Amino acid sequence: MAIVVNLDLLLVKRRMKLTELAGRVDITLANMSVLKQNKARAIRFSTLDAICRELGCQPGDLLEYVPGPPPAQTAGSDRQVPGPDPQAGGPGPEVSPSEGGV
Repeated sequence: MAIVVNLDLLLVKRRMKLTELAGRVDITLANMSVLKQNKARAIRFSTLDAICRELGCQPGDLLEYVPGPPPAQTAGSDRQVPGPDPQAGGPGPEVSPSEGGV
């Protein structure tokens, strides 16, 4: 599942720049850019309300559900969980006797 933010389309239809909307809604340009680029993980109802008020739209005009897998994450955005620390005395990699193990 993927929720798509159609902010760019609404801005074009309203002939409004992102900086103008950010000023009207009192949200930083950086946060508005995150929304526009579909990189936001959440949006507050108060923010959604303010955007819809200024664009004269409904939440369904701004947000769209697109069935299927979520969009791919950008490079470097996924976090890796570190494995056990070999120095901490935890289980290390298995070594067969032919590889010099005990």
